[in-house]
Amino acid sequence: MDKIAGFPFYPLEITKGGKVFVTRQKTAIEAAVRATGAGRPTDLVVISHGWNNDKRDARELYDALFGSVSELLARRQKPGDDRRFAIVGVFWPSKKFTDEDLIPAGGVASVAAAAGGRQLPASSLKAKVRRLKGTFDRPDKKVLDRAAALVDKLESSPDAQRKFVDLIRSLIPQHPADTREDASNRFLRTPGDQLLRALSAPVMPIAPSSAGEGRALSLRLKEQRGGAAGLGDLFDGIKAAAWRMLNYTTYYQMKERAGVVGACLNGVLKDVRQLRADLRIHLVGHSFGARVVTAAADGPASVQPASLALLQGAFSHNGFTGKFDGRTDGFFRKVISQSKIDGPIFATHTVNDRAVGIAYPLASRISGDNRLALGDENDVFGGLGRNGAVKMKPSEFVKGRLLPSDGRYAFSRGKVHNLLADEFISGHSDVTKAQVANAVLQAAMS
Repeated sequence: MDKIAGFPFYPLEITKGGKVFVTRQKTAIEAAVRATGAGRPTDLVVISHGWNNDKRDARELYDALFGSVSELLARRQKPGDDRRFAIVGVFWPSKKFTDEDLIPAGGVASVAAAAGGRQLPASSLKAKVRRLKGTFDRPDKKVLDRAAALVDKLESSPDAQRKFVDLIRSLIPQHPADTREDASNRFLRTPGDQLLRALSAPVMPIAPSSAGEGRALSLRLKEQRGGAAGLGDLFDGIKAAAWRMLNYTTYYQMKERAGVVGACLNGVLKDVRQLRADLRIHLVGHSFGARVVTAAADGPASVQPASLALLQGAFSHNGFTGKFDGRTDGFFRKVISQSKIDGPIFATHTVNDRAVGIAYPLASRISGDNRLALGDENDVFGGLGRNGAVKMKPSEFVKGRLLPSDGRYAFSRGKVHNLLADEFISGHSDVTKAQVANAVLQAAMS
């Protein structure tokens, strides 16, 4: 049996089609849940990585986070404590990108540089198209080769622009369940040349009011590993728009896939719950993994997790909100309205997360908003890991802060605790330190 920091560890590989890849992995989890005696777990922690992680990256994330959890637990457990944790690590096919090649010399581009009308090299866009091979659910090699052949014509030919966009959109699911939280409806139906014009100017996340109202943040692409990588960039023009369109497309594909993986996980947890009504199940998700575990909690089978921890979640900040636009419930609204979590929910969020901070501004641009700086809590489109859950009823959420590793939380059942993490989380993937582990552990122990 594998272990992480002394905890029994059970991998669970789920395919892009939403199937358990290795049946014996699910069998091993069920055997552990049925175990008797000293090895019988009281708590099962299920964690999912996000977009832009390969299997090695995901395992490093799990090792580091639960190494921190183990250290805290060892200091806090007293003789006679009977809580025994086991971990299920979900592995699902998410795409790893290497966008660092577009960072200008020195590594940082300011808004002033972004506004200078710099053109994205055609060679960079062609290379990006080639790197996308294998990303999509449908066979994509021939389609992407045809798209790459159009790159040199994009700046001058609206016909080439329309063909390029239509080729790329032909690779992705056409009927998303949630269309209003990220402008998917407009993305799918807007003519290609119009779409590229809408995306032709740089998109930057905005800083919080403490840094100056409306001020755009500089962007380090290398900081985006682990999440919605490269959803904004530093260039101007149609080729840059095509770059952004490709990144939105991969975001859209991985969003849809995360939902499919989450539905499969819901089925796995249904069988686990049927084996043990007394088992405490805790869900932890990073980045798009937050969508995976929330979809699992929200699935058709009631699994009643005891806690839900969303670490820099890459889904809409309206996800839990009722009628966020006056008529539409957030995609995961039923998690709140139907009390699908038996214990606390928390979501870390920070302006330091440039990956989530620039993902949803692209939706604003697609919808016709031409401001340079976008994506704060007041915008229609924004990310959970950037702003926390917004527009909720006062009785449904709690504003708080991520505390030091020895801090104590007053978590409440069924409420979303927005934990502002500017002090301790420096970027999208900085979620394994003791301060985050402390929140995960206390939510589980509540």
